[in-house]
Formats: sequence, C-alpha cells, structure tokens
Amino acid sequence: MSKLAISPHIHCGQSTAGIMLDVLIALLPASIAGVIIFGLRSLWVILTCVVACVAFEALFCLITKKPQTVKDLSAAVTGLLLALNLPANIPLWQCVVGSLFAIIVVKSLFGGLGRNVVNPAIAARVFMLVAFTSVTQAAFPINVDAVAGATPLADVTPKPAMPGLLTLATGYYGGAIGETCSFALLVGGIYLLIRRVITWHNPVAFMSTVFVFSLFMEGFDPVKALSMVLCGGVVIGAIFMATDYTTSPPTPLGKVIFGIGCGLMTCLIRYFGSYPEGVSFAILFMNILTPYISKWTRHKVFGVGGGK
Repeated sequence: MSKLAISPHIHCGQSTAGIMLDVLIALLPASIAGVIIFGLRSLWVILTCVVACVAFEALFCLITKKPQTVKDLSAAVTGLLLALNLPANIPLWQCVVGSLFAIIVVKSLFGGLGRNVVNPAIAARVFMLVAFTSVTQAAFPINVDAVAGATPLADVTPKPAMPGLLTLATGYYGGAIGETCSFALLVGGIYLLIRRVITWHNPVAFMSTVFVFSLFMEGFDPVKALSMVLCGGVVIGAIFMATDYTTSPPTPLGKVIFGIGCGLMTCLIRYFGSYPEGVSFAILFMNILTPYISKWTRHKVFGVGGGK
C-alpha cells in the first residue's frame, strides 16, 4: 500500500546534529591554531564558552519543561564560534555572560534553533563589545612583542600598518582567538563546501566585496586590499557566520546579495566608522534584512496566480 504525504518527499540524508558536527570539525583547525598562537589561556576561553552555552540550553529546556535539544550540537557550535571571536585574555566570567546572552536571550527566548532572528554568536559578541571593553583589547601571540591597538585594523586610518600576507595567513598577530589564522579558516571552509554544508555564494560575495572596496580605498594596491580581507574577522565571518541557515537567505541570489551587503557594511564601518572592525555589526545588520531579501529573491511557484 502506498503512503500519501505532503511534500517534500526526498530526504537529503542530513540531520541537524550531523550538520553541526561538520561545523565543529571545520572549526577545529582554527581552534587548534588559536591555542598554538595565543597559548593555553585561549583553550580555557573555548571550554568556558562551549560548556556554558550547552549548560544554559540544557537548563532552559529543564526549567521550561521542553525536550532537551543539546544533542543537536547547535549550542556547542554557538559557544565555539563565540569563543573564537573573543580575545584569549578576556575574563572567563565575561565569557559566561556572553554565553548566557547568546543562548537564552537571542536563541531560546525566540523559540530555539531555527527561530532566532539573528546569529546568536554574533549578537553576543556585539553585546559584549558594548558592555565590556576587554573584548576590544586583543590578545597577542605568545613569545611575540605586543604592539598598540586591538588588531592591525586599528591602524587603518590614516596610514595602514598591516603585517605581511604570510603573517596574516598564519595568524601571528593580535586579534581574537579564531580570526587571525586565515589558512586554518579556509581549510575549514573547504571542508564545509566538500560536505555541502555551505555554498560558495555568501563567502565569495562577502570577501570579494571587501577586496574590491578596499582596492579602491587603498589606491588600487592589491596587496593592501587582500590584507584587508585576511585581517580581522572577515574570513571567519564570511565562512562560518554569514552562512548560518536561519539568519541568511536560502536562495543563491539572496545569498549573494546578503554577502555583498555584509562586505559593504564591513568596509563602511572600517573606513568611516568609529570601530576599527565592522564584521559583527555588518552581519547582525544583514540578519535583520534577511526576511526581506528572502522575500525579494524567492522562487516563483509555477501555476500560481495564472487562473481566471
């Protein structure tokens, strides 16, 4: 006997836990690089954020008498992303506060996974940027002399003072735990592309926009323009946060528009705003516009609206 059911009728074989596990695996190279570059203090930040996020989600489900959702690994992903966007020298209690904001305020109170309006890790980082000055005080690689400024982006105006491309690729400069080693982040991004967890549209549109805008602003110097892509949070933001299923458009055209918008907002904040880095604010702003972009770019359903 055949079974009747509404669409969709084909299962892709992916599960939420499987997708989140892939993201965790993709973030491992950047996490390991962060510990090597910034020392064991960064490992404590990572563990604190991950454990706190998982604990807060389990506690919320327990208090509200909802089914436990920690097994889908989304809380662990949020904690790891938040940690990688924080400096290694941040007080651990602030990591707990940021994790609380990400899981309870941004995610759980809006209905849980798939219902949050903005990316929890991004929203928590912006909250912490406003609430705690320590978030802007970047850690520096161990056994390397510290220099003034949170990241090289602090020196963008009026005269850029960027490290070399090799330094930017390997991550031996001041910044957040997981944002400095571009090579490790790209390895993780390639893994997600191979696993078909993400598509190229968001990351390529995001990073290409930053490159083109910076090329114009830096006197058409391709080295400086590429440096602006590799430094700061562009790579980690483009690959791991601008590709979030819930807070980014589902269509290819929508993803491209979303990526271009993130790139433009990032550059406008970097060059003309009061913050030296603008990735978190840019993604958060575009998250808010996602429902409108999705509506503008959604596919037309054939056979609808043609009747008399």
